[in-house]
Amino acid sequence: MGRRVLVTGLGTFWGGKVAQALEKDPGVDVIVGLDTTEPTIELERTEYVRSDENYSILNRIVRATQVDTIIHTFLVVDSTSVGSRRLHEVNVIGTMNLFAAASASGSKVRDVVVKSSTLVYGTSMEDPVWFTENTPRSHTPRTPVEQSLEEVEGYVRDFAQDNPHVTVSLLRFSNVIGADISTPLTRALRLPLVPSIMGFDPRFQFVDEDDVINSILFVLEHDQPGIYNVAGDGLLPWSEVVDMCGKRRVPLPPLGTELVAWPLRRLGIFEIPDEYWGLLRYGRGVDNRKLKAAGFTYKHTSASAVEAFVRGMRLSGTVGEREPEYKYERDVEQFFRHSPAVVRETTSD
Repeated sequence: MGRRVLVTGLGTFWGGKVAQALEKDPGVDVIVGLDTTEPTIELERTEYVRSDENYSILNRIVRATQVDTIIHTFLVVDSTSVGSRRLHEVNVIGTMNLFAAASASGSKVRDVVVKSSTLVYGTSMEDPVWFTENTPRSHTPRTPVEQSLEEVEGYVRDFAQDNPHVTVSLLRFSNVIGADISTPLTRALRLPLVPSIMGFDPRFQFVDEDDVINSILFVLEHDQPGIYNVAGDGLLPWSEVVDMCGKRRVPLPPLGTELVAWPLRRLGIFEIPDEYWGLLRYGRGVDNRKLKAAGFTYKHTSASAVEAFVRGMRLSGTVGEREPEYKYERDVEQFFRHSPAVVRETTSD
């Protein structure tokens, strides 16, 4: 029998992309996607199940489908997208329910992959140049996102320790960049004037969106337990990143930065989450050698990931925005798959 996979966050960018990639794998028999909203990309054989924000239905789904693999993509890492209460419900309560379901009596789960973020390291002037997977934070978490990610990782460690028969992989992704993904940094880099902080030119590390998907599939395919940083080689000064994008920086005062930026955020000029202000001061670098030592090969360095992003921006500026992405609609898909009115293609001998 092939692998039976449950993907959380199917309606998110990453959940949909992971499901698409799994559909191409002949070794995967069943794909079930769970989310509060329907997927927004075309999926052929992924079954969508609607859930509430804290995934209270997970136990029933795991038991009924007998999935052996869970890929947990549904962790909020951008505080501008949700309120603090929903952030806690999704990240903390949702992850608690996931591991409760995975460890329940009769569970067939043998592989768990959790998509986390290097935001869990925080950022401060006392930080090392490179964080390894074992480097502790310099300060206690200061923002709700960082606090929730730290709690989530505690549940991951506890589950792995209590369930040694399960291969548990936790991936901490650096600043993701790409033509399709929308993050606080990519949105900032698309502005005519890019925010920066006077007196600071932090060094940034990036990971291309394709390397995100490839790394998830890699740890799954090769049964790689443990914690892994996922980031392209090299660090780039923020000024160089802005220059590569052909933009200019708008300097904000180093004192009272958030207060000055607040009206700009209210006007929709730019939205920088609280967890990113430290990054715009001090930057962050993470050691990516552990995953490479396991055999993973990156398609992009930090610099080439930014270059690919710039090419995508220039292309959209030249030819205009691409056609809108397909939005999954259950009724429409059911019609195409099952209606007798649809003429099925036949193959001749």
